[in-house]
Amino acid sequence: MANYTAADVKALRERSGAGMMDCKKALEETDGDLEKAMEALRLKGLKGVTKREGRATSEGLVVSRVNGGKGLLIELACETDFVAKGDKFISLAEKVADAISDGGATTVEDAMKAPMGGSTVEEEITNEAAILGEKVELRKVAAVEDEQIDAYMHRTSKDLPPQVGVLLAFSGGDASVAHDVAVHIAAFSPEYMSREDVPQEIVEKERSIAEETARNEGKPEQALAKIVEGRVTGFFKESVLLEQAFAKDPKQSVGQVLENAGVKVSSFVRVRVGA
Repeated sequence: MANYTAADVKALRERSGAGMMDCKKALEETDGDLEKAMEALRLKGLKGVTKREGRATSEGLVVSRVNGGKGLLIELACETDFVAKGDKFISLAEKVADAISDGGATTVEDAMKAPMGGSTVEEEITNEAAILGEKVELRKVAAVEDEQIDAYMHRTSKDLPPQVGVLLAFSGGDASVAHDVAVHIAAFSPEYMSREDVPQEIVEKERSIAEETARNEGKPEQALAKIVEGRVTGFFKESVLLEQAFAKDPKQSVGQVLENAGVKVSSFVRVRVGA
């Protein structure tokens, strides 16, 4: 006869975030002792860390922190959406974001060393991953700084925590317009701020592809230069924030909207789970 109840399994699942079968086995091994079961889950998980190293972490969430003119965005990744939407994982992500923000880290390497709960971010992630039974990793840390920061977190599914995050660093103008641009970035994922930010080798590669494509299409030689430049301009309009058609008013570019609102954007970051 089982020495634990369904309520015990539920309580252990809520507290640990581990799967039902893992919780049942832990309770069986510990005669229904909840505290010992928690420790059993942790120890079992730590033993399995090496086995999980090669697993893919395609799920997770993004968390932001804004403190005055400084903004932080992190991606904490896991293996399944079951864990990603669990309170245990969400709580871990929030605490990790707090620790990184308090420590001032701006890279994953420095963030893993940040103090957290008497240990470090890396140690806390390892301990929680052991209980969750999945590979958990801090995959991205991004930071921006300016007079003002707008943070936009987007849910790709109502059942999951935010999986797309945007930070927009700006000064002056209308903050509501800045927020609209942050939402635009989440939807249209620009890679660069301006044309000048696009590496020259990438521009030349796009120009080469455009020319080769035009020739293969049999375009007349005298028209090639104009066609190539038109297609390169099209590349800029797809990849460069200030060149993109604004989501709320496609007749204007994002650059025009920002200029009209008196908003000067210095930088932005966009993070999508698994990307």
